Amino acid sequence: MSESFEGGRRTAGGSDGRSSNTGGSRKAEAGAVRRGKGQASDGKQRGTARDAALEVLVRTEQDRSYSNLLLNQTLQKYNLEKLDAGLATEIVYGTIQRMNTIDHFLARFVSKGLAKLEPWVRSLLRLSFYQIYYLDRVPDHAVVNEAVNIAKRKGHRGISGMVNGVLRNVIRQKDTLTIPANLPAVTRIALTHSHPEWIVQRWIRQLGEEQTERICEANNVPPRVSVRVNTMKYSRQQLINVLADAGLEVEPSDLAPAGIIVKGAGNMALTTWYENGMISIQDESSMLVAETVDPQPGEKVLDCCAAPGGKTTHMAEKMGDRGELWACDIYEHKEKLVREQADRLQLESVRTVVMDARELHNRFPPASFDRILLDAPCSGLGVIRRKPDMKWTKRERDLDDICAIQRELLRTVHSLVRPGGVLVYSTCTIEYSENEGMVLEFLERHPEFEWDREHSRQIYPYEHQSDGFFIAKLRKRA
Repeated sequence: MSESFEGGRRTAGGSDGRSSNTGGSRKAEAGAVRRGKGQASDGKQRGTARDAALEVLVRTEQDRSYSNLLLNQTLQKYNLEKLDAGLATEIVYGTIQRMNTIDHFLARFVSKGLAKLEPWVRSLLRLSFYQIYYLDRVPDHAVVNEAVNIAKRKGHRGISGMVNGVLRNVIRQKDTLTIPANLPAVTRIALTHSHPEWIVQRWIRQLGEEQTERICEANNVPPRVSVRVNTMKYSRQQLINVLADAGLEVEPSDLAPAGIIVKGAGNMALTTWYENGMISIQDESSMLVAETVDPQPGEKVLDCCAAPGGKTTHMAEKMGDRGELWACDIYEHKEKLVREQADRLQLESVRTVVMDARELHNRFPPASFDRILLDAPCSGLGVIRRKPDMKWTKRERDLDDICAIQRELLRTVHSLVRPGGVLVYSTCTIEYSENEGMVLEFLERHPEFEWDREHSRQIYPYEHQSDGFFIAKLRKRA
């Protein structure tokens, strides 16, 4: 196995969830330690990778903000070099991913309890524990020294002494920190793979213990970078050749016909291939949605909840940009994202509208679309590996509210499908009540639709190293 901080997340880990001991480069560590605090001549704040990571973790916990958005803002603010930015990214996502496991172990070393610590002290201990326990390539002494320095700057001698003592005790005892195999299944899986017990319990009830553990394990594996080829300009093999000739390590997706896996290339959204409309960045599972809708040139198609536009533009490409593709979103700033993607790809068939999809029946007459995609708002429990925060912010009671919205959307948009037409319902979750349960409930009330199970699927994160997704193809009887 190999592991890299460059470009962001780690790329491999041991079977116990701890990173492989690769003995790799210390450049990220050295770069993070040497940088001092203060204000740079360009007005950007100076600090280490750990300063940046700490700021993101504190704000994520206090404000319940999205870590990915905060991280991007903070990295720009600190103006870190590439390797340091990679280390900060790894620390943030890794600490959030492993939060309850970290807290479980830290509780042994903090006598008054983590909950009684100031938020920044708690986050500092968490991110330091993550490096000591999970990142074998980062020297333990450097982690402790950096944490103590941060504690001195932000607190007082008492806090820095406590931080120093806790972390040195962690180092001395880290080989004894294990999750007992004889724990009840829910507790063992929750602590081993760092998921809330309510999610683990729910999945075991629906899917069984073995499959639940595979899902939870996969949720801690960093997502691969996948791009979708614009088939109006290139075949997949042609673009693979272009990318390979440019020195990129690429391979065709074994899941999505238009998908390409790209390794070690950094942010593909900053490339000329993206800018020129040759590729779009999209997960492989997500690409299957447009394949399932299968829109044909000249048809009238509706994407009910379209932002940020990946599925919309994919459908337009499959139509050869011939026909009428309406893309709706409830928020103006999100509708703008769809328009920007359509403009980047020079798609003229896409028409956008700002509207609550539950009101679309007031905008369009019944039976006015050949095909409709309802990519419904959902719990997002299939994309935890991309958004680890949601493990700790979602509550089980939230699912009832989400299901109510999905139910109402299906109730209002189904009438817009013409007889003989297609309604595709999709989510990025693996939750039964939002997926198969929702479709079965809909079909009970609307027997004019039939479920094309052959062209429907539930994808789990461990199957293809892609997002968890549900796609149901419903046909309206002619």
